[in-house]
Amino acid sequence: MKLHDLSPAKGSKHSKKRVGRGPGSGLGKTAGKGEKGQKSRSGYRHRPGFEGGQMPLVRRVPKRGFTNIFRVEYAVVNLSALQKVAEQVEGAIGPAELAAHGAVRGGRPVKVLGDGEVSKAITVSAHKFSQSARAKIEAAGGRCEEL
Repeated sequence: MKLHDLSPAKGSKHSKKRVGRGPGSGLGKTAGKGEKGQKSRSGYRHRPGFEGGQMPLVRRVPKRGFTNIFRVEYAVVNLSALQKVAEQVEGAIGPAELAAHGAVRGGRPVKVLGDGEVSKAITVSAHKFSQSARAKIEAAGGRCEEL
């Protein structure tokens, strides 16, 4: 077999639909666009949420609540992920080490949660600890340092 013998699999290629080329083609007159209306015109596009001029759902439904500008979003890390990082890192584990090993994304304060187990004594520094995480780390002989 040579390069000039290669061809696509049978039935995988289709010829382009030629619309608006007379009634004999089966796609003449309205060219498969139905009858009159906005959607049959050229250049038709509508924005997401546009309902044909009717008051859109987003504007019909009342506004509720507010956004607290002082809310702090924490990057959470569980003890199971912390254990994996502890196996690769010697010494204390802080937000920089967690970000370097892909346990959290950098730029957010870190909170340690208690899902999982810790097998060896580790020193963890983070911005916040849940009660269960603090208890498990200290039970394994480790230390929790709040930043």
